[in-house]
Amino acid sequence: MADSPRERIASGKSWEDFCDTLKSAGQTIIAEGSPEDALDRAEGFRYLSRLVRAGLETFLEYSDPFAPVLHRPIHETAKIGADNPDNYYQHASISGDYEYRIRGQRNTIHYLDFATQTGGVATSGDSRQSGHLEGADLEISSDGSFEIVLSCREQPGNWLAMEPDTTALIVRQTYLDRKTETPAELMIERIGGDGLPTPLTAEKIDSGLAQAAGLVVACSALFSGWAQGFRKHVNELPEFDTAISMGAGGDPNICYYHSYWELGPEEALVIDADPPECSSWNFQLDNHWMESLDYRYFRISVNKHTAVYGEDGSVRIVVAHRDPGVANWIETAGHARGTMCFRWIGAAEHPQPRTRVMKVSELA
Repeated sequence: MADSPRERIASGKSWEDFCDTLKSAGQTIIAEGSPEDALDRAEGFRYLSRLVRAGLETFLEYSDPFAPVLHRPIHETAKIGADNPDNYYQHASISGDYEYRIRGQRNTIHYLDFATQTGGVATSGDSRQSGHLEGADLEISSDGSFEIVLSCREQPGNWLAMEPDTTALIVRQTYLDRKTETPAELMIERIGGDGLPTPLTAEKIDSGLAQAAGLVVACSALFSGWAQGFRKHVNELPEFDTAISMGAGGDPNICYYHSYWELGPEEALVIDADPPECSSWNFQLDNHWMESLDYRYFRISVNKHTAVYGEDGSVRIVVAHRDPGVANWIETAGHARGTMCFRWIGAAEHPQPRTRVMKVSELA
């Protein structure tokens, strides 16, 4: 008979298994087909360390559905699955056994989106969205405040649906202009609760350590597998399967184009697109592990607001290792290869972006 959680904690077995599982995750980084150069390998192991941090916060520090907390597992130094550089991500652990209330102040951020999700986001990639509410559909008071009820039972007013197996609230806030927009201020509480967390138990730590380590292994394997698959269409941007993106926590209002890029020292990737009427759009460059490149210091993305357009409303994006002196240049930030993503957000039509590789000297 397997040891109980109390016995596993008392003996140290919970911690040993956590460490052993993390060690096994390293095999993803050195697996056959993964890039072998020093930068990609270094980023791979840093990626695992970031997943450890996100996993511990999600499954230990902020895992209590009795007293949920909106936190940021994905941000400038913790990245998962082509994280959007224009997004302010938030997450809270909840349960379909309870009902919750979000109180908020809308402020000025361009796009606001709420979703409830079943387990498996960013781990197995086999999850289901149980409810969805877009900021544009919110009933908001004249002072910019609003409330949302989260429950399995339908409610009047702002209601975000849950199901009995709902485990998470995911909030996406999307900037057009980070310099001028203010994210919505949000807090969540369990309805009927006293705000106090569940007392710490051996069961909670045993389970949390296992889940955190499981996220590191499964998430790294999932998105590494996606990246390997994208290599079938290097430097192209085919539309991504909606069912797969939704299983990994995607937004139903977004049409994704995921792929792989690889350029020689004197090459540039030219992307031509005809943006449709939409809430927003963007293009971003990622490393092999599907982490957005460091948008704090490099221009690795462009969106509806920051792009320079042609007279006909079209847009040309140029990915190159050095500045070719053209509009909408995207920096590779010292990388020779990686993944990339194009998004249409809230678009009725999804025109196909066109790509070609050119010599930098030919761009002018």
